[in-house]
Amino acid sequence: MVEQAYARPELLAEPDWLWERRGDPKVRIIDCASLERYRRAHIPGAVGLPVNGWLKEPEAGLHVMGPKAFGDLMEKLGVSDDTTVVAYDDSNMFYATRLWWVLNYYGHTDARVLNGVWYRWINEGRPVTFKETAPRPGRFTPRPDESVIGRLDDVKSRLDDPATQILDVRPDGEWSGATNDFSNKRVGHIPGALHLFAQKFLTDDDRRMVRSAPELRALLSDAGVQPSKEVIVHCQAGIRTTQGVFILRLLGWERVRAYDAAMAEWANQEDTPLLVESPASVR
Repeated sequence: MVEQAYARPELLAEPDWLWERRGDPKVRIIDCASLERYRRAHIPGAVGLPVNGWLKEPEAGLHVMGPKAFGDLMEKLGVSDDTTVVAYDDSNMFYATRLWWVLNYYGHTDARVLNGVWYRWINEGRPVTFKETAPRPGRFTPRPDESVIGRLDDVKSRLDDPATQILDVRPDGEWSGATNDFSNKRVGHIPGALHLFAQKFLTDDDRRMVRSAPELRALLSDAGVQPSKEVIVHCQAGIRTTQGVFILRLLGWERVRAYDAAMAEWANQEDTPLLVESPASVR
């Protein structure tokens, strides 16, 4: 029996594919780790992300950075409207998928995430350099696509909607309310939300690759996530959120949105419901 593959394998860039295109001017590799780590070592040809990998607005840090700021950033990194972007990080894919999602939000869908990111590249002994790349400025046109984002009112309006599922990808303690690592005013999870920690989407070995399609489908099925319904994914601040969105899109799910402001907004409102699990009920 042939193993069922990803529905959209083009969203992942394999290391060999990337290396073969290392000199292609239409491909831009972006290292989403800190500039300090980038300057120590990075994939040859990669540019470093000169801003916080959260890619949030500077004022409150809740929402995705604005179109002008993001467009200017992409142009500085040499990204044009016809550029294929490949993102990687050293943070379990969270920042790489964050850049992937923000690019998609701004209408640039020709974006990929390096499978295994920095961990796999290093563990397979692939070439690295400390030489920084200085790209020619690009020409990037931001075109916001509201269909991929969930806002506060969107989530509120769908709490009792049987056609919508909310997927919480935070760690167990944050979901149950046992921990409050981010000093939210309140703890717990959105009533009715399903739960699956985002890091489970990756293999447990040193290469941290995306799990096979059957494994991913089994994880989602066990969590109760159904492909026939729209899914709104969230975490604490919208970063791990994007890994959940990426995985669902990789499997071919189209009706998927990111609640970008996530618990940083929801758990600090006065009129948003939260459910705290008792210790006995937490799996």
